[in-house]
Amino acid sequence: MRGMNGPLSSVWNVPPATPEPPTRVWRDWVLVAVLPMLIVLESVLRPDLPNLVAAAVITAAGVATVMWRRAWPLLMFVIGFGSASVFALVTGHEVQLYSSAYLLLLVYAVFRWGSGRAMLVGGAIMVASTLTSTLRAPFELADLVGSFLFLLVTISLGLLMRLRVGWRLRDIDRAKSHEREELARDLHDTVAHHVSAIAIQAQAGLATVESNPDAATAALRVIEAEASLTLAEMRSMVRVLRRDDAVELAPQPTVADLRALADSDGGGPTISVQLDGPFDELAAPVASAVFRIVQESVTNALRHARAVANIEVRVDVGDEWVHLTVLDDGESGSPGAPGYGITGMTERASLLGGTCTAERSPDGGWRVVADLPRTGAVA
Repeated sequence: MRGMNGPLSSVWNVPPATPEPPTRVWRDWVLVAVLPMLIVLESVLRPDLPNLVAAAVITAAGVATVMWRRAWPLLMFVIGFGSASVFALVTGHEVQLYSSAYLLLLVYAVFRWGSGRAMLVGGAIMVASTLTSTLRAPFELADLVGSFLFLLVTISLGLLMRLRVGWRLRDIDRAKSHEREELARDLHDTVAHHVSAIAIQAQAGLATVESNPDAATAALRVIEAEASLTLAEMRSMVRVLRRDDAVELAPQPTVADLRALADSDGGGPTISVQLDGPFDELAAPVASAVFRIVQESVTNALRHARAVANIEVRVDVGDEWVHLTVLDDGESGSPGAPGYGITGMTERASLLGGTCTAERSPDGGWRVVADLPRTGAVA
């Protein structure tokens, strides 16, 4: 008994299907208009059926349940099958109209849209109704098997559609989550880099504004340029998110763009970039990841390392792997939990089948080491 309680309890607590179904669609109106005409036509063509008038009236009255089968699946199911069962108890005969097969729509609705309780209650009612009708009439194994087969097929279709929509919604949620992670990484890697440069230049400008006005002016020009780049990238991201038809996507950065990091910003640490190997032959995702990892590593060194004077960037492109190292000579603070930047670098490398680590260097400072497959293929 205990073994049965677990699965039954799990099904009992299943919520109604999501997303919520439409109250009614155009097909419902077509069914409500067509089914009564089919019932009348069948009654004319099959005048020898027992209790024909009562059966036709009961069947036609039940057509209204089709309109609300999604909103109240179990209630409509009970009304539809209950009226048929009452008819059988009173007259001693089942409703034998072929057009009463629309009741299978109510079965489908219970298992497609209903809660776990509705499915269990509806299933119990169907089994009891089928067995009762079989016992009341002369027993025919073929009729019993056929009745259960029709019900099982209908139930299976409802459950399969329910699962299919659920899988699709989960795929959509995973895609949205992936897009949010991509956006978070891009925002952090691009905007944070420029904002860090702005902060450093603002500090340099404040320190030299009295003793060296020209240096302060140069720092302000750098701040203006970095701010313009930041605004341009933010606007580009907003246009992409809004799916503006007029948006022009900028090309993804490549390894060659790393040379721009070596340009002096005036008063900042010296950044040296060394590129070895056929870096222009790298796959686009790998080249972009290399640039973003190096960019974030340099940004971290500028923001968090104290008294940093030199930042060395080295990218070696081999036959199968790309090895990059970013090393600074600053005084690193006490390590804490990995921030978004390190998490983003690790995720970028992992998505390509590579690795990325950030740690203290034995010689002082901070070191970031990453190895990425040259083709970007995930093993």
